[in-house]
Amino acid sequence: MKTRTLGKTGASVSEIGLGTWQLGATWGSPFDAEEAKKTLKAAVGSGITFIDTADVYNDSQSETAIGKFLTEHYSDDPDFPQRPWITSKCGRQLNPHTAEQYRPDTLEKFLDDSLRRLRLERLDMILLHCPPTAVYQRDDIFAWLDSMVEKGKLRSYGVSVEKVSEGLAAMDYNISAIEVIYNMFRLKPQRELFPTAQKKNVGIIVRVPLASGLLSGKYTKNTTFGPADHRTTNRNGEEFDKGETFSGVDFDLGLQAVEELKKVFGTQNLAPLALRWILMNDAVSVVIPGASRHDQITRNVEASRLPPLTGAQMKAVEDIYDEFIAPSVEPLW
Repeated sequence: MKTRTLGKTGASVSEIGLGTWQLGATWGSPFDAEEAKKTLKAAVGSGITFIDTADVYNDSQSETAIGKFLTEHYSDDPDFPQRPWITSKCGRQLNPHTAEQYRPDTLEKFLDDSLRRLRLERLDMILLHCPPTAVYQRDDIFAWLDSMVEKGKLRSYGVSVEKVSEGLAAMDYNISAIEVIYNMFRLKPQRELFPTAQKKNVGIIVRVPLASGLLSGKYTKNTTFGPADHRTTNRNGEEFDKGETFSGVDFDLGLQAVEELKKVFGTQNLAPLALRWILMNDAVSVVIPGASRHDQITRNVEASRLPPLTGAQMKAVEDIYDEFIAPSVEPLW
């Protein structure tokens, strides 16, 4: 597994990480602690050294499973292998989820709860979890994050954003990383966010790399999803920002664009190529595809071993994006 530097943290992490939104569960299905354990074991066994989670994933069960796994497999003993880098997120527990609800004392309780579940004394990184836009200009919140580093509860911090403009605003503070949606159907970050991030040595964590599976190439017009799956319930933003579901792309339109991508790459299996496309950008520190089952890990890490894409392939992806996707996506995020 190739590694990259995570912004100003200086940490070397695997370029393919593990996102744990659906750890031990497919979207809408019950959490399976045993499958979560197998998935984490497969991840570290494949060379993954970066695990991304959040306090709200699987009602905190993702954090709990990771904490148990770390305790069973790692220790402070120097003879043991170094544990993976753990990034978690906080803020989405707030109800209502408004800028006014973001207060240092409340966030510190969330952080303490995450540390307890993860069985850590210090968290490698915490991200504000897609807060309302006004929070990105709150001096008191970023001062609190600085104080958590000084107290030894955090090694570093950053933000998870919906919009490019939010990432740009957050870089006025001492953040170490930005987590953002970036894929073949979401090119705006590479044009407007990444150059500033590189200039300021801010790491880029890429989430939703396969556009909720749309870029895997396996979906058709007849594909259906479970009744509690966000790909059924959130296509128009009914539950949270619709950009988190299929990257905000209309499903049928996305299928048309996927067929064009298949012609470019000459394959029905786009997933490894879609991940490799992301890794072509040297602003990216780590990409975090999810896995609900341990056997999916192998397919994810395959992308790190693929040869570079050609210039013609890269241009073709941009042309398809500009024709099919950009008009409905660019203005929103």
